[in-house]
Amino acid sequence: MYQRVLLAYDGTADGALALREGALLAKQCCAQIILLAVVPESAGTRLADGVYAGAVAQQIDTYKELLAGAVAWLEARGYRPVAKLVVGEPAPVIGAVAEEVAADLVVVAHHRQGFLSRWWSGSTDSYLSDHLGCTLLIARNPLTEEAFDAAAQVAAAPPQQASSPA
Repeated sequence: MYQRVLLAYDGTADGALALREGALLAKQCCAQIILLAVVPESAGTRLADGVYAGAVAQQIDTYKELLAGAVAWLEARGYRPVAKLVVGEPAPVIGAVAEEVAADLVVVAHHRQGFLSRWWSGSTDSYLSDHLGCTLLIARNPLTEEAFDAAAQVAAAPPQQASSPA
């Protein structure tokens, strides 16, 4: 069904849920995983970099560590993700990378926002649903790491053939 799954990962608890849910779906579909971390860039981060030289570089280093940790987690479970780190506004970057890698599915975390926050900054989910040319999964399944490992074993098991009646 899906051949390339783009997992947008931000290192949050919600992001970890999305990582697990997307990885499990990729395993069930035998799909390639592209793991994307987007270092958010805004006027505020550019201002912070002007005041404190190296603020953006420090943020990039933090995201590199988050991405490396997620890659290690996936590799420990038999996945071979392709990792990408990009600086920019998350929603447009996720859309551009999805197009670039010809993703069939994009998996993002759901982050709760209040009305004013959503109105002021916009919603990544809404932007992506309007601009992606592929399926979007907004992960909300509270899949624990233990439940993921158990489900991944089931997904990796060869299908059992039905026995014919004698």
